[in-house]
Amino acid sequence: MSFEKLIVIDGKGHLVGRLASIVAKQLLLGQRIVVVRCEELNMSGSFFRAKMKYHNFLRKAVATNPSRGAFHHRAPSRIFFRTVRGMLPHKLARGAAAMERVKVFEGIPEAYAKTKRMVVPAALRVLRLKPGRRFSTLGRLSHEVGWKYQEVLAGLEGKRKESSKAYYEEKKKAVVAQRKTLFAKSKQLESVNQTLAQFGY
Repeated sequence: MSFEKLIVIDGKGHLVGRLASIVAKQLLLGQRIVVVRCEELNMSGSFFRAKMKYHNFLRKAVATNPSRGAFHHRAPSRIFFRTVRGMLPHKLARGAAAMERVKVFEGIPEAYAKTKRMVVPAALRVLRLKPGRRFSTLGRLSHEVGWKYQEVLAGLEGKRKESSKAYYEEKKKAVVAQRKTLFAKSKQLESVNQTLAQFGY
């Protein structure tokens, strides 16, 4: 990744562990990162295996006072956040500062709906997992262990996709209109373009 002010990563189709390790490293370097669509993250292995592992984790608690930990997050974004936290020295100042640079979301919030989203090839399931291998989705696991907002999120994402499609169609029309105008005025602008070319434009 190149160092930019803010990187927005679309989590769909990425492997949880591989993406978390790359995100953690970039956070320590000072990069600000937002990960959206955490419910679409993938995990290698069958769903049954992932579910058994998480139920084993749910049994872990402090014997004297369970309210002190361990805390078992159900939402996909919080599960991913904890995975990233486990790869950082979060109890030191350097790690705590890195944790403040990351934001995680289910779906795509309105603030990032029109922002350019990127993928991380080194963490994509289709590139890293052998064809035919089993995998499961983080959103399904969360739903099975107590996350209650799968249907709500599906409705919100449906509305977002409709508005995104309308926005994209308008954008395409504007680009076509701009090209037609430039083509129509090309002869009139020929002398201007030649002058600009002399100055490197």
